[in-house]
Amino acid sequence: MSKLGTEYEVTCPCCQSTLVIDEGLRRVVRHVEPERADKPKIDDAHKILAEQKARRDAIFEQSVQSEKTRGDALSRRFEEALKQAQEEPVSKPQRDFDLD
Repeated sequence: MSKLGTEYEVTCPCCQSTLVIDEGLRRVVRHVEPERADKPKIDDAHKILAEQKARRDAIFEQSVQSEKTRGDALSRRFEEALKQAQEEPVSKPQRDFDLD
């Protein structure tokens, strides 16, 4: 074990966290992050979970609705293509051999 006299604290200029460095080991012994202002409270956990559940349910409901309307759109496209195919005259397809 190293002595406490060989340890010193340094504040990180980037994230403002406190680093405890041991001079004998030449390593960071502890890292203490500063308290964040936007850190959620444990009392608000139920509310946060309820909001996330509502968001997930809304996204799921939207995907269900899009899948329902997707089938209708595909059937309309098929009917339009079928109608267009029936209106076109039937002709013999050209072959490369016939072009010579």
